[in-house]
Amino acid sequence: MTLDTLKSANRVIGIKQATKAVKRGNVQTVFVADDADDRVIEPLKVLCQGNEIPVGHAETMRELGQACGIEVGAAAVAVLK
Repeated sequence: MTLDTLKSANRVIGIKQATKAVKRGNVQTVFVADDADDRVIEPLKVLCQGNEIPVGHAETMRELGQACGIEVGAAAVAVLK
């Protein structure tokens, strides 16, 4: 899965929503923004690693938000199964 496919994918946007989706077990891939605060995204990355969910990267929060078709930046996006 690439950033280009996020706009049409079934997804949730944001750290809290992505974390909840991973805990429910219905996530295919998670994307995180490299410029997001590490203390915010690190727990999500650890959770993904523990659940064997691949983590993709976007350079900036703005780029990740635009890939989802929203006007604001996003620290994380979870693509649902």
